[in-house]
Amino acid sequence: MVSENILLEVKGLRKYFPVKRGVFRRVVGHVKAVDHVDLFIRQGETFGLVGESGCGKTTIGRVILRLIEPSGGEIRFRSRKLAGNSNPRREVNIVTASSNELKLLRRDMQIIFQDPYSSLDPRMTVGAIVGEPLTVHHVAKGSEWEDRVRRLLDAVGLNPEQMKRYPHQFSGGQRQRIGIARALALEPELVIADEPVSALDVSIQAQVINLLQDLQQQFGLTYLLIAHDLSVVKYISDRVAVMYLGKIVELSKTEDLFLNPKHPYTEALMSAVPVPDPDYPMAQILLEGDVPSPLNPPDGCYFHPRCRYAKEVCKNEPPIYRDLGHEHFVSCHFADTLSLQPIQFTKA
Repeated sequence: MVSENILLEVKGLRKYFPVKRGVFRRVVGHVKAVDHVDLFIRQGETFGLVGESGCGKTTIGRVILRLIEPSGGEIRFRSRKLAGNSNPRREVNIVTASSNELKLLRRDMQIIFQDPYSSLDPRMTVGAIVGEPLTVHHVAKGSEWEDRVRRLLDAVGLNPEQMKRYPHQFSGGQRQRIGIARALALEPELVIADEPVSALDVSIQAQVINLLQDLQQQFGLTYLLIAHDLSVVKYISDRVAVMYLGKIVELSKTEDLFLNPKHPYTEALMSAVPVPDPDYPMAQILLEGDVPSPLNPPDGCYFHPRCRYAKEVCKNEPPIYRDLGHEHFVSCHFADTLSLQPIQFTKA
């Protein structure tokens, strides 16, 4: 692993949700939502995290922020705020951070939620929503508070004169811009964008994605982009990790991943992306069966019951998550020998 400029490093991260049954609510098992995940994010990059619904993408984002408590592992963040904006940065393990450290870390890490409707308080004005972080962290008040809120609204393309309006008076795309402005209020370094455009019309999605890119350049942001739309991820991400059943099965630079996938699940995801060409011969790979339960995952490779390349070793031995070179990590017994189909967004 190249260690230069790493802002966030995750090692062996686990999040297991207990399953309780019976009158006495005894624990009878655990849902392995996140199961030994390793990744790192460099300063200034956009790191994409993709996979099917329920694979653990959102859980990773919320555990990194300690919005939900992890079951194990390490989350190391090199904080500017904890170091008093000086160099070298102070490295802190978020998993074991104290409440005082977490409050300071909140100024360095923020989240953009998926649903622009339920993530905004309908009883608060837009100005109060965007300015709430400034109030909670005692960053600004009075005229300075109002000036900063106005600048934030202007930065995301909203009219500052609308700050006294309520969320229901805005469209879905405008509400998501309000959520983005709120996330930027404390000048964070890391922003976790949890499917920020999935609830929006297609015509609005491009506007929001372009806005995120512009803000990244303007404020020096680092993104963890959680998404299921591969075309969005390919457009905006520098590196991409593919998740399946709580595990990362492949991680690589975006171009390398899309041109040279090494895991059968990545190949299947890519084949499902619609190509804007009616004459293009579709080669969609249909996965057999359903996603196994994270309460009782299969032995060996978690993907083997649905993999068309699976062999006996896949059923019995879990594959090692390894680097094939050039920071292309994969968890597959046969990654060196498989010749997989790359994605085609345009006619060949």
